[in-house]
Amino acid sequence: MNHDIAKYFEPSSAGDGAKEHPGPARLLPWSSADGNPCYLLGDGTGHVSCVADDIECLQLGMADDLIGHADELLACQGASNRELRFLSRGLTDCLRDVRRVAESRGGAAACR
Repeated sequence: MNHDIAKYFEPSSAGDGAKEHPGPARLLPWSSADGNPCYLLGDGTGHVSCVADDIECLQLGMADDLIGHADELLACQGASNRELRFLSRGLTDCLRDVRRVAESRGGAAACR
């Protein structure tokens, strides 16, 4: 896959910058303006890493909430097609976010 790497850099704790970062780039939980994935180089202790961690936690929490809503709606015999389509869209969006979090944390890389 050919992705553009967004220019997010955090200095390493050694102070030598991202140029000599030994680890892989972190996939961030947002995309660039043109829809390409954004990556971060650094040691994971900077401001951008903290923002990314917060967004990932928010996404996972939203997924949990939506799963609860899905359980309730699916248990209801009177759910309309419109409600079910709306639920499907929400679940698809959350699944995409959770998949991205897993990929970012290294849990999905071995599955490709």
